[in-house]
Amino acid sequence: MAHQYFTEEHELFRQSVRQFINSEVRPYIEQWESDRKVPREVFLKMASHGFLGINFPEAYGGTDNDFWYTVVYLEEINRAGFAGIAAAVSVHQYMATNHIAMAGNEALKRKYLPKAIAGEWIGSIAITEAGAGSDVANIRTTAVRDGDDYIINGSKTFITNGVYGNFVTVACKTDPAAGVGGISLIVVDQGIPGFTTKKLEKMGWHSSDTAEMFFDNVRVPASQLVGKEGQGFFYIMESFQLERLVSAILGISGAEDIIEITLKYMQERAAFGKPLAKFQVLRHKLVDIITEVEITRQFVYHCCWKQVNNIFAVKECSMAKMKATELCKIASDECLQIFGGNGYMAGYPIERAYRDARIGTIVAGTTEIMKEIIAKTVIDGVNYESTYASMKAASDAIPEPAPAAVPKAQTTPQSIPNNNKNQTTQTMATTAKEILFSLPGRLKTDKVDDSTSGVFHFLMEGEGDYTITLKDKAVTVEDGLVGTPTCEVRAKASDYVDIETGKTNPQMAFMMGKIKITNLGEMMKFMGLFAKYEDAA
Repeated sequence: MAHQYFTEEHELFRQSVRQFINSEVRPYIEQWESDRKVPREVFLKMASHGFLGINFPEAYGGTDNDFWYTVVYLEEINRAGFAGIAAAVSVHQYMATNHIAMAGNEALKRKYLPKAIAGEWIGSIAITEAGAGSDVANIRTTAVRDGDDYIINGSKTFITNGVYGNFVTVACKTDPAAGVGGISLIVVDQGIPGFTTKKLEKMGWHSSDTAEMFFDNVRVPASQLVGKEGQGFFYIMESFQLERLVSAILGISGAEDIIEITLKYMQERAAFGKPLAKFQVLRHKLVDIITEVEITRQFVYHCCWKQVNNIFAVKECSMAKMKATELCKIASDECLQIFGGNGYMAGYPIERAYRDARIGTIVAGTTEIMKEIIAKTVIDGVNYESTYASMKAASDAIPEPAPAAVPKAQTTPQSIPNNNKNQTTQTMATTAKEILFSLPGRLKTDKVDDSTSGVFHFLMEGEGDYTITLKDKAVTVEDGLVGTPTCEVRAKASDYVDIETGKTNPQMAFMMGKIKITNLGEMMKFMGLFAKYEDAA
């Protein structure tokens, strides 16, 4: 049958996944739920069908197919009737391993991708901490460089695949003083000294193991770093879009499964001498849910189309995740009501679906977080940009030199109104120029060497443009734009002042689009060279 998005090949693939689910998953659901784990053999069997490498390059064992194959795969696996296996394989494939594929160096890819795609190694992603759920910038787990190693200390919680997995991609603070610019991703293997896990019991997702993780002076080779040091926050923010889209797909397919088991029950269960399916109030209740699911599915597909076409759709993916997971939760509640007392009994599929659906509005960003992100885009006019695309654009194209202004170089800071560190932010600098011209006095000399260099253009709307030059272990500040920039920073002058003086969280400013940076890697290095203005002031 013709379809707007799916080809005949996609539908043949769907039949293959469905056949696998019917023969290798459905018969064992209750046992896996009771065991609180999915056997490792299942990952190997899925890999033998090519399911774990759908979007990964052939060079590492993947099949390099388009994203619509992933949509089919996730839809069918979640229709198995329990979300535990869907959680386990989606975290392994689209979160833990995806970071390595997107940002890891070649050696890291060669080490982990082939075994992950083959189902021999299972991965997890460790970001959440007891004191920092959605607030990624305030994680406390640290990774201190010691020669050729990192030493990791801290803890993580609510980590899927955390007990039975083989490796975990961990978010750590490699430079606690650098804010969001001090977060890095490091891959840690299970079983190394100092790394322990504790299994958590959950309301739902019983077959998916969830863990607390503890790092006690865990020594990891520096070669386990994913991408560049200090860019982990931006990698995480980028991958959230895929994670939320995956959650939306699972939410809709979960709601569909709930509808199917409810319709079957309504046709088989009789009351007052006729099937439940003949009672108008129940028929119409189910029709309302079916209609909402169909409408939402088409929007989720639209978001998938954007993913296929490399459109960074933060607003739409957030909407899809929020709507699909909330709808799945509502469907489970409304349909359980149709089952009556039976719906409350363990052993009925709707009871498990009700428990499994509840977590959907929490994981991958709560509904409340989704609403705030959407509000920023539609009310505040924030435009989010892709981290990977921005970095690629910055490296692929060297901008033309801007017209040079008459330089007014200064290698010492201008006067600051008050050097009393106990002053409030209201008495600190009120201009971006004042803050930028204080940079020479805030330079951490122990952080620079002969190779430290760069040209940074700061375009401060409402004040003017400035050039910061790093060369010969010194920093100069000039009015106007001079030379070819290594990195360009754009912001309203008032927003930049709020960031520097501590009134605005840098993480939120970046997420809200209040500050735009063309070369994140260079900017992270730049930030690490200077003492914070609010501290120096």
